[in-house]
Amino acid sequence: MKVIILGIGNTILSDEGVGVHAAEALRAAYTLPEGVEVIDGGTAGMELLDPLSGVDLLLVLDAVKAKRAPGTVILLVGKEVPVFFRSKLSPHQVSICDVLASLEFVGDPPKDLVLIGCEPESLELGTELTPAVAEKVPEMVAMAVAQLAARGIRLSPRKAAVEAQ
Repeated sequence: MKVIILGIGNTILSDEGVGVHAAEALRAAYTLPEGVEVIDGGTAGMELLDPLSGVDLLLVLDAVKAKRAPGTVILLVGKEVPVFFRSKLSPHQVSICDVLASLEFVGDPPKDLVLIGCEPESLELGTELTPAVAEKVPEMVAMAVAQLAARGIRLSPRKAAVEAQ
């Protein structure tokens, strides 16, 4: 089974980078089994086609505008996911929806798709997440671990992460 955990977002636009921060937090806290990979997709677009080809499960961590309170964590599965990516957070962004549509076009979409998103508070220039969003990163990681476990994929906590709790 090929599983990709994809953190996307622009880390110099404050909360827009929450997906990358959550992916890095997951990578730091857990040992990944064979076949599971964390990718920092940053602001990548079509260059994600190759890494996302032949994926059994694509779990995306990202900032999503859902017109909810800042810091609201959102879970979407399957066909619900592309709908949220139709509105881009920044005008120059190549949307993950474009990548998913291209994979669909070539007949190689992810077999299973999960989005764990967080409503941003600020998209202003800055490398730090706002407090409302930063405090939700552990919740995003826990949701990702739960979604993986629901599909039979178990992550092992790293020793240092367990001792820090």
